[in-house]
Amino acid sequence: MGSEIDQWDTSPVPPPHDHTDPRAWCAVAVARLARDQPEAALEAARQAIDRAPDGEWGHRLASLALERLGRDTEAVDAAREAVRLAPGSWAARLRLGGALRRVSGGWREAWAQARDAVRFAPDEPDPHALVGDLALLRGDHERAARAYESALDRARDHRGARINLGLTLLRWERPRPHHDPAWEADPRDTGRTRNALRIWSRQVRVLLALAVAAVAVAGLGFDLRREAQIGGAVVLAAVLIVTLRQAGRVRAWPYVLPMMRRDLWLAMSAATALLALAAYVTGLATLPDLPPGTPPDAVPAALLEPEAAVWAGSAGLVLFNGLAVGLVRLVVETWRGRLVPALAQFAAAGDDRTALRDVDVTLWLAVGRMWWLTALAAALPPLTGEPLTALTAAVVPAALLYGRSRVAAGPASPYGRSRAGAPSASAYGRSRQGRDQALRGLRPVLRADRLLASSFAALLVGSVCLIVTGVAASHPLTGGAEPGAVARAGWQGTLGALALVAAAFCVRAAQAWWRGSAGPGRASLVLADTRWTSLPGDVTPSTGLSEEVRHAATYSRSVVLAYSEPDGPRALAVSAVTSVSPTGEFRLITGDEAWEAVGRDPRVVLYVGDPRFWAEVRGVAVPEGDVLRVTPRRVLIRAYPGRHQARTR
Repeated sequence: MGSEIDQWDTSPVPPPHDHTDPRAWCAVAVARLARDQPEAALEAARQAIDRAPDGEWGHRLASLALERLGRDTEAVDAAREAVRLAPGSWAARLRLGGALRRVSGGWREAWAQARDAVRFAPDEPDPHALVGDLALLRGDHERAARAYESALDRARDHRGARINLGLTLLRWERPRPHHDPAWEADPRDTGRTRNALRIWSRQVRVLLALAVAAVAVAGLGFDLRREAQIGGAVVLAAVLIVTLRQAGRVRAWPYVLPMMRRDLWLAMSAATALLALAAYVTGLATLPDLPPGTPPDAVPAALLEPEAAVWAGSAGLVLFNGLAVGLVRLVVETWRGRLVPALAQFAAAGDDRTALRDVDVTLWLAVGRMWWLTALAAALPPLTGEPLTALTAAVVPAALLYGRSRVAAGPASPYGRSRAGAPSASAYGRSRQGRDQALRGLRPVLRADRLLASSFAALLVGSVCLIVTGVAASHPLTGGAEPGAVARAGWQGTLGALALVAAAFCVRAAQAWWRGSAGPGRASLVLADTRWTSLPGDVTPSTGLSEEVRHAATYSRSVVLAYSEPDGPRALAVSAVTSVSPTGEFRLITGDEAWEAVGRDPRVVLYVGDPRFWAEVRGVAVPEGDVLRVTPRRVLIRAYPGRHQARTR
């Protein structure tokens, strides 16, 4: 694409004025992360940890800096320490889940941490987005779409959730779809198994294709039918050797069938090899026995006889199965997913680099769909024997106009769920702002990719030529023009446009292969990672407690815990506050009913009374041993009303 957008501000961030304040060091680390300075951010986070070892914020920031430096194992260790210090912190759970998703075998724990983050802070968008990312990595598109929609309900400008929702609508699959991240198997073992299966399928199909060509030449061209069959049978021994050799490289036999259920093209490759083997054996057994002295120019006619049809079909299957599979894959990948709503999501993400790349690929998929529609409309008369009509010819431009109107309708028109008081996504999509934003997202892509714009123009010309052909074939023309000549000109224009689009696609794919850049195929779609384009929610500052609130909670006898029940809120006097950590963690002794309620909904409110003020601490309660640990999210302090604040009757 080549556009310079979302560049990092690399100006240095100085240390804080107060070198003894750990929260000031954390603020410096956040600023350095925002400027893509992970090494400097890691140093600031470690300064904060040195001054406050019990502060989970510093450990979270250190984990994020380590992740951006590519030190994933250390990032997980730092995130675990943050969770240990504040088990009720949604940001710490989010950070640990984000770090674990990059570690082999960490998907299950990452999923559990992301679900906890959603339970602890259902009003935050980032936990929902992480749940969507983890579901999308497994290919669970329905659950991923629900999670992304929940994130967008809470933050409509969440670019990562919007881009990934578009990928979900396109039924995107990660580069290694054969491996389920939730499996306990090593991805390297399943990868070797997949490679062995693909190599076995390729070698078997190529070997059989060469053998059937040699058998046909020997048996039909040189009248050596028996010798050709014997030589063809010997090839089966070579197939057995190839099979045993590749089977010895498989290290994950229990996962072979689950891998094929997850990877459609792996299953099709293996099935095609078995089908080619069966067709090869059938072809050997039904090799035609031509009469002696048959001239070479009479062989093709003899193969068209009914008794040779089985052999011809078997040989064609062995020789051209690769071409057929490639054509099927091209068609399926072009038509898979809901292209127009996904394109609207990408366009609504603005000038994000990932969004622009995905828009470019999605528009190429749109070109592919229009190409197939045009080719199908042009092929209907030869296939059906009926002349082309104007109504049939108008299908392609109608589809083009319909697609443009759907894209211009804006983002998330059929998907967004509105919260109370918030404008619905469909209303936003129908607004002028939504249409303008979607169209602005398409213009830079078309300007940057000239081959893409040329392909759309060629398709438009081809559709016009197709309409002219249909009109000329349906109605006599006046003015001296022959309907046959006009129809032939229209056919030539349509076929020329299709050829130009196919050439543009091949040139674009060749450029991407040569440069190592994104191509026009579905494989070039990429998952958005907002951790590299903006600050994620797991850098949110931890909530601190003042010395007054900490002292009041420790020594006050009026501490009340409020929690949710199915029939409404409840309040319970706290038996004792055993301790309050320097970072604000409460440890409470309460009744059994509070423990049961916390298991259903961990969000609680602590009311702390003091002769001078009262404090409301909203937080998350997590059982630990014999106590409940409450991690504060928000603290409100209010003074008691005096006589001057009394109500007048």
